[in-house]
Amino acid sequence: MTSSGPAPSSLPLHLHHHPVSFWIGQSLCQSSPWPRLLLSLCIWIGGQVVQVSASHQHFHPHSIKIPGDITLGGLFPIHARGPHGLPCGELKKEKGIHRMEAMLYALDQINSDAELLPNITLGARILDTCSRDTYALEQSLTFVQALIQKDTSDIRCSNGEPPLIRKPERVVGVIGASASSVSIMVANILRLFEIPQVSYASTAPELSDNNRYDFFSRVVPPDSYQAQTMLDIVKALGWNYVSTLASEGNYGESGVDAFMQISREAGGVCIAQSVKIPREPTVGEFDKIIKRLMETSNARGVIIFANEDDIKRVLEAAKRANLTGHFLFVGSDSWGAKSSPITELEDVAEGAVTILPKRASIDGFDQYFTSRSLENNRRNIWFNEFWEDDFRCKLTRPGIKLDPDKKKCTGQERIGRDSLYEQEGKVQFVIDAVYAVAFALHTMHQDLCPGSSGVCSNMDPVEGRLLLDYIRAVNFNGSAGTTVLFNENGDAPGRYDIFQFQLTNHSHPGYRVIGQWTNNLRLNLEEMQWSGGDKSVPESICSFPCKPGERKKMVKGVPCCWHCELCDGYQYQVDEFTCETCPSDMRPAPNRTTCRPTPIIKLEWHSPWALVPASIAMLGILATSAVVITFIRFNDTPIVRASGRELSYVLLTGIFLIYLITFLMIAEPGVVACALRRLLLGLGMAITYSAMLTKTNRIYRIFEQGKRSVTPPKFISPTSQLIITFILISVQVLGVFLWFAAIPPHTIIDYEELRPPNPDLARGILKCDMSDLSIICCLGYSIVLMVTCTVYAVKSRGVPETFNEAKPIGFTMYTTCIIWLAFVPIFFGTAQSTEKMFIQTATLTVSMSLSAFVSLGMLYMPKVYVIIFHPEQNVQKRKRSFKAVVQAATLPQKSLNEKQNGETRIEPDRSQ
Repeated sequence: MTSSGPAPSSLPLHLHHHPVSFWIGQSLCQSSPWPRLLLSLCIWIGGQVVQVSASHQHFHPHSIKIPGDITLGGLFPIHARGPHGLPCGELKKEKGIHRMEAMLYALDQINSDAELLPNITLGARILDTCSRDTYALEQSLTFVQALIQKDTSDIRCSNGEPPLIRKPERVVGVIGASASSVSIMVANILRLFEIPQVSYASTAPELSDNNRYDFFSRVVPPDSYQAQTMLDIVKALGWNYVSTLASEGNYGESGVDAFMQISREAGGVCIAQSVKIPREPTVGEFDKIIKRLMETSNARGVIIFANEDDIKRVLEAAKRANLTGHFLFVGSDSWGAKSSPITELEDVAEGAVTILPKRASIDGFDQYFTSRSLENNRRNIWFNEFWEDDFRCKLTRPGIKLDPDKKKCTGQERIGRDSLYEQEGKVQFVIDAVYAVAFALHTMHQDLCPGSSGVCSNMDPVEGRLLLDYIRAVNFNGSAGTTVLFNENGDAPGRYDIFQFQLTNHSHPGYRVIGQWTNNLRLNLEEMQWSGGDKSVPESICSFPCKPGERKKMVKGVPCCWHCELCDGYQYQVDEFTCETCPSDMRPAPNRTTCRPTPIIKLEWHSPWALVPASIAMLGILATSAVVITFIRFNDTPIVRASGRELSYVLLTGIFLIYLITFLMIAEPGVVACALRRLLLGLGMAITYSAMLTKTNRIYRIFEQGKRSVTPPKFISPTSQLIITFILISVQVLGVFLWFAAIPPHTIIDYEELRPPNPDLARGILKCDMSDLSIICCLGYSIVLMVTCTVYAVKSRGVPETFNEAKPIGFTMYTTCIIWLAFVPIFFGTAQSTEKMFIQTATLTVSMSLSAFVSLGMLYMPKVYVIIFHPEQNVQKRKRSFKAVVQAATLPQKSLNEKQNGETRIEPDRSQ
């Protein structure tokens, strides 16, 4: 073949406003063989330029040609993806041969049906995609050759004659492809030439975009339905933390994206890891994937959108990692109910839940396929290869030496008898896809060629966009009895069977139907079993449920993961996320899910904190009563008269009240008890120290006056002393009654005082409304009297004890001050103690009782001793004038001064 000009000529061709340019040269001379057709195609797809170069011979040695009036294209993964850059690998018996034979079976059924497409024979051009999208695109150029205008005006044969160019068959529609990535690649070129495409297995949600893939339809539901089904399964199993695994490409990635999007919108399920399997995985890649999945080992559930080769290698890697039974796979329809991905890996795959568009085994296809042999299936150019693989034998070929390790094929083997056979899951959909195009052509023929036998001129050629409309309008019962129809996007309705691969408790281990999904899930959990035949559903959760009384502290960005925090202290669990503090009068229940009333306590009589002070006070009351009785009995004796009977009885009354207050402090709080506490707490001490102060003040004034004059001071008579004492006492009484008027006495329950870190020890304390400060204020006036009395006692320390009570009163006040100085740190140092009330009450009452004992012992016990045991000393002595008393009192001081000056000491006259 020669060319008179540049060959081949360049012919730009514009279709549907897409920039497509072709350079094609193809000619046939009578005197020369067919040259190789060189086809270069530059396509603008999705904003990117894809350069594809294809080289085919006209007779297509790697395709099947079935002659017919109307030709359909077919795309099937006859072979797996080739290793190390090779386009094709090993034969795929189920996904490749089974599905391709299903198309041939459907064509046979249609062509033999007198009612469907009468007098019209459907032919086919079937190509191998080798499970690779770029290779499939090169192969699919075969379908568009007849639509390309070729300029051959400048091409001549060697004899000058124009070449005879054989017109390629025109493909009106394509059945396929299988993988979504392949369908997407092919759909981009078929839409340019308006060739309808009907897939039997591509489920990527991306293909539902009717603007980008307007000539694409499918008889299987999209992965958006599949993703929803898988999400419903995950939720039904009680899982909320799963990982996703996807093969690189449109099918895997879009399937996982759909699952993740739906799970985000629905909530309740979180993605731990989203791992992508590379298109060309390196050595050790799958071991790395398993290792990465184990980084979140709690996420045992794995949502897998992957091709069967990748599924098999994932299972192998899991087995190598000794993780059999750990992962709980939920597989998409690419796994379905296939046996090839799990062969020799059944223990790893046990419990795997898979889904498959609702299907039925087609008995007619089983009969057809099991009857295929080398003699009656010569139209399938890959059947010899299938035969060798299926029966594990080797066919003899001229010039090829037989491998001695393999047996020779006899040709008498039979499928299903001498080899295992199970109908592949997508066979039904391949048949339905072919019938969908056939019914569309049938309706189109009825409309365009009424009464015509065969293909009329209106259908020659078949207009692609019109055929698409007829395909989208079909509605018929498919091979499995289910309705085949398409929505506006060319998608089939979602109908899925749910399988689980089970090994134990069954005579025939394998996939078992455990439910179905048609817009909603119906799952039979009782029929499910897991690794080792376990019936209980394994867990795949990020965090275990919190115990009662624990709140969830969410992990930022992962709504299914949380840390459990105990509602500590006095908090209780309001809801799963919140802890709140119980009201002040309540404490949390043991499980911290609610609050319970805090027990109320008071100081009990049998408590050691009450028994000890009460015993001391009772002893003091007895001693005071003994003194009073003694004084009354010997009221007119000199010692009683000399002690100042009137003030002594007042002072003894105060001491008695000091002892009595102990019992009021221990008694159960009430309005009366609280009122008496307020009144008597400071009154007893006020009476006692008012009397002592009056005495010391009288003595001090007498002897101070005597230093200056012989005239006695004023207000030293018993009546004056009583008046002064009662005036001092009235200040305390007036203060208490003002307190009554401002804040009437009442009881309170103090829940804060005994509220330790451990709420089980919390108690409410029933007590009077007297704070620590109010107690100190109540005793404050008495303390002022006590300090003043001490000052006068110090000033009167030089007065001889023979003549007055100054020194005993002084010793009394010194001791009392020491007692109260010790009281203060004890009282306030126990403010944080869990037994604060008990300690403070005991400290206060014991301190008051000790003060009373000091006063009673220092001032009256010596007198009682003399009165009882030495009555001979209790006699009337000579009275002395005020002047003599003063002189006697001042004489020791003068003698002391003279002694210090070296003078002779003069002893005072102690006689009266």
